[in-house]
Amino acid sequence: MLHLHNTRASRRAAAALQAHSAVRARRPLLVLGTLTGALLGITLTVGVVSAPAAGAENPATADLAAAAVASGPQPLREIADDASEAYAEATDAVAAAEALTAEVAASGLDLGDTVVSIDTAELQADAQALAGRALVPALLLEDLTADAVADTQAVVALTTDLRETYTAAQEKKAAAEAAVAAEKAAAEKAAAEKAALAAANTVDGAKATAREMASSRYGWGDDQFSCLSSLWTKESGWNYQAYNADGGATGIPQALPGSKMASAGSDWQTNAATQIAWGLEYIAGSYGSPCSAWSHSQAMNWY
Repeated sequence: MLHLHNTRASRRAAAALQAHSAVRARRPLLVLGTLTGALLGITLTVGVVSAPAAGAENPATADLAAAAVASGPQPLREIADDASEAYAEATDAVAAAEALTAEVAASGLDLGDTVVSIDTAELQADAQALAGRALVPALLLEDLTADAVADTQAVVALTTDLRETYTAAQEKKAAAEAAVAAEKAAAEKAAAEKAALAAANTVDGAKATAREMASSRYGWGDDQFSCLSSLWTKESGWNYQAYNADGGATGIPQALPGSKMASAGSDWQTNAATQIAWGLEYIAGSYGSPCSAWSHSQAMNWY
């Protein structure tokens, strides 16, 4: 992307500087014409520049005057308006370039090979010359205006490309920061879930989970939970890792085999909440309530 930007900037700046060079190349001729015209009595009438008297001895002056007559003179009002507009655009371009240069420098972003400091010296000189345009002869004012226009185009082109490169760098930085933030959030979430699981897998955590599930899912109150607490204390001591080597009963509810609890979740081996969810569903389906299951366990020594 930086290579494309530099190429585009080079094209724009080259085009502007080519026009600039063409304008500067004719400045001596225009100045000479202006001075010669003053000496030979060229006068400005009704807002236009008149042609020199016939027989003027200076060929360059005669050619310039002939070209002016052939192309038609430009009214002084138009010359003044063009100069005023060029001055405004030049000062705006200088301000924009300097503000962007300062912003890029303050950001500390790496823009690769892109030029990050825009030279506005020539354009500032143009603007300074145009600031006194009211005292500049008409032909010379046209020349100064053309200089300012060419230099403004070059500075604007460089500013545009620097802005595009800078914006791309900002977006890249923002994307990288967002990725880091997302990774951090994911890590924090995983850590929180791990901590919550560890807390739920304790005896107190498992009992709290069972109390909440019994109430919210089945409408069982404290009396039923009391029976459930007695039942699973007897069966497993509320230990989600409990395992009966004789028969293979597993987990808090002592499911036989333990793989039955997979119907409540694939994490049945490591999550007390999954075991509890399966155990409550089993009790509800087989006995109707924890107290009925507890009574059966007391009578038969199993449930």
